[in-house]
Amino acid sequence: MEESFKMGESEAVKSICGLDCCEACGRREDCGGCIKTEGHPFGGKCIAAEIIKQRGFAAFEEFKKKLTDEFNSLEIEGLEVKDLNLLNGFYVNLEYPLANGQSVKLLEDNNIYLGNQIEIPGRDRCYGIVGDHEYLLVCSYKCNGEEPQIICYKKRQEHC
Repeated sequence: MEESFKMGESEAVKSICGLDCCEACGRREDCGGCIKTEGHPFGGKCIAAEIIKQRGFAAFEEFKKKLTDEFNSLEIEGLEVKDLNLLNGFYVNLEYPLANGQSVKLLEDNNIYLGNQIEIPGRDRCYGIVGDHEYLLVCSYKCNGEEPQIICYKKRQEHC
């Protein structure tokens, strides 16, 4: 592990990726903290911590760019991805109704993903996008995640 990621660093280092994720998180008591858990908050995986620990910050930025390009290459009407943020799985793991009457969740609540929310022009719905090493998910939903619909869920062709 790189020297700057070791426990006992100054308070300026809030997490492996440098963000102060704990400050905004309502579940920080359940988490354990990024540095303390070595990038496994909530016992899950953090996409940023995994990449940064293995290959550094530049590789993480490259991964974000590649993922952004992959979302945009889906050519979904009204979907233009400009940036991706770290998102807690428990926050973005919506339950989607299926045609057979059942419902399904596609993400892991304890993982941290890259994603964003993008307003759909002229509609009362937003796109929710989430990605990791293996999958891309694009859904749409109304305010507060109501009436979620899967637009695209696909295995990435190239695992990073």
